Amino acid sequence: MKNFLFALFALFFFGILEAQTYERFQVIDQSTNSPIDRLNYQAEQTQGITNEEGWINLGYEIPDTLILSHVSYGTWILHGKELERTIKDGVLYRESQTVNLYPVQIIAIHQKQTQPGMIDLDYEEHMTHDGGALLLQDPTISAIRKSAGYGFDPVIRGFKYDQVNIVMNGSQGATAACPNRMDPPTSQMAPNMIDRVEILKGPHALRYGNAVGATINYITGQPEFPENRHPYGRISGGYDGNGNVLKSEALLGMRGNKADIGLFGSWSQGDDYTDGNGNTVQAGFSRLSVGINGGFKIGDRQQLKVSVSNNRAKDAEFAALPMDLRSDNTLMMNARHDVVFRNRALSSINTTVFGSLVDHEMDNLGKNLDPRTLNAVTLASTFNAGARTESSWNFEQTSLFAGIDFRTEGAQGERSREFLLGPMAGNTATDNVWQDSRIDKTGLFSEFHYTTGTTQLVFSARLNMNHAQALDADNKFLEVNDAVNVTQINPGFSIGGKKQIGSDFTAGLWMGRVQRSGSLTEKFINYFPVGLDPFEMVGNPKIRPEINNQADLTFSRKTDHSLIEITVFASYLQDYISSTIDAELSPRLPMSPGVRRFDNLDEAFKTGVEIHWRQKLIAGLQHNFAAAYTYGENLDNNQPLPEIAPFDFRYRLTGSYLNNKLNPELSVRHVLAQDRIAEAYGETETPSFTLVNAKISYRFHRIMKFAIGANNLFNVAYYEHLSRSVRGTPDPIYAPGRNLYVSLGIDLD
Repeated sequence: MKNFLFALFALFFFGILEAQTYERFQVIDQSTNSPIDRLNYQAEQTQGITNEEGWINLGYEIPDTLILSHVSYGTWILHGKELERTIKDGVLYRESQTVNLYPVQIIAIHQKQTQPGMIDLDYEEHMTHDGGALLLQDPTISAIRKSAGYGFDPVIRGFKYDQVNIVMNGSQGATAACPNRMDPPTSQMAPNMIDRVEILKGPHALRYGNAVGATINYITGQPEFPENRHPYGRISGGYDGNGNVLKSEALLGMRGNKADIGLFGSWSQGDDYTDGNGNTVQAGFSRLSVGINGGFKIGDRQQLKVSVSNNRAKDAEFAALPMDLRSDNTLMMNARHDVVFRNRALSSINTTVFGSLVDHEMDNLGKNLDPRTLNAVTLASTFNAGARTESSWNFEQTSLFAGIDFRTEGAQGERSREFLLGPMAGNTATDNVWQDSRIDKTGLFSEFHYTTGTTQLVFSARLNMNHAQALDADNKFLEVNDAVNVTQINPGFSIGGKKQIGSDFTAGLWMGRVQRSGSLTEKFINYFPVGLDPFEMVGNPKIRPEINNQADLTFSRKTDHSLIEITVFASYLQDYISSTIDAELSPRLPMSPGVRRFDNLDEAFKTGVEIHWRQKLIAGLQHNFAAAYTYGENLDNNQPLPEIAPFDFRYRLTGSYLNNKLNPELSVRHVLAQDRIAEAYGETETPSFTLVNAKISYRFHRIMKFAIGANNLFNVAYYEHLSRSVRGTPDPIYAPGRNLYVSLGIDLD
């Protein structure tokens, strides 16, 4: 009887337990679909660490708050209904937040969720023909504009050209074939093939290269492998009235449990536009991009990603340059293999091989020259190829990234000059512009993360060997330079971290010292005008590596309705690469005022502040504030550094109505006058301006969205400080006046 009562009681007791729901869910890496193990979680009555399958076990009661943290995924909190939904779904997807430790801005094209530091974009950005123009919505990024409609070259905190490391998927790059950078690397990054762009500011993120000023990392989408095969796709089109700009893009793909293959294409063209004064500005261009992204699942733990794209541009007008772009043909190829290990300290290894080939032609045949003294044509080509291997290690409180990479880039090309007037009439001269120059870079890098409580620390290091040579050195160049084969060693390191104070405040401090050798242009350009003024430039193979010593102080506060981020930076530059006029050298072209040689400034200084604030308001409204200011000084002569953008302020008010079908938007941009200029480099002061843009979009079907808007609503006549002047005149390139536009997007996924 006793045994019977005990059995009955046990049956009753365990029956009650069985009737209760044991609450648990699995945490999965959003990119790799692999379980996240060794993730710490803590609630009121329970705490623990996920196992190799990524399970969080909460018991029989749902807590009010659950705190989760991982060295590679950051710290975040699930509250109330959000936690209940996660438990109901049985799975929580989390993307690696390692990169967000740094001062970073993320531009998300395929947005899945709102994250700190993320700029929301829409399908319209897929149609952008220039990957550089895609960045300009943020005030911390400006662009050097030599054309009114093509080839915007990004400037971040006053750092430009090779001071900014531009890569795709952390490895692939492209080298501008035009000495004047009509085709900067950003122009080869087709936005409709990109998932997001990470702007890693400062000399702190060294995994992707020697980033003196910043790294811009264009990232393609991760493949998906659903159990059931299904097609997906989208198509978008738009029209800008001012400039008669037609633009379109499309994607068609198929996903299955073993492969995900998508075909991309985009096409756009534009004509001259009207500025705010009613004057016509040359801005014609034509651009076509096609490509394929393929992902293949090789077993449970391996993936292969392949990307191939072809970008073609023609007849792009460059009002600030002596030539226009006649044609540009670029082929980019990239393959990456990933293998994931479970239950081991070594968690993954990825290996990438890549290559880029650029064929570029430019001429002055379309320029309206009076008198026309000569016809000039430049044919140039570049290559950029290499490989990268990185391993990832995870321990209880630490993680480590370590690897090796190699990149080789080269340029060759000649300018031919047919003389039409004067004593040389009827003759043709040929100039060896690039001298078949090469640079090989071999690097070792590591990045160590340590987490303790609410503090995360990061130590980064890189050692690069840079070997540069000119295989076809010009005799005139050798008269100025006694060496065309130079090897330099460039170390770099950074230490920093952030600490969470309370539930919503975070502070961070980053300090780094990185150096870089001169670029192909800075070492080997051969009597060609590539600077801010029309002086011809001569490279210097023995130019000393440029060193940046920088500190970034960051503050952020995030609540359910608001996110504010403030960054203050200070940069002390040694051997800053610049140029000076050499009166002893004679230019190749009679209309050139003289010759500049690349050399080093002993010291320079930059400092600035950046503010981003996003807040949810009432009645479906949300507003965003953003502001940026950079101060640059040449400490050798106590004069301003050239090409520093002025204070830039942005405000955007957006609304969400009718179940997020209707989205009105109003934005205001105010830029102060820039009177801190480097007159010795041909800079002139720029007046202030204020712009107002308006837009309204409506999703009238589950898969269709329509937008109409007006940029520069009040038809303001203005120009950017970093816009060059029209060639041969003091007149700047004015930006478009009022522009009315429409767009339509259809998403079939």
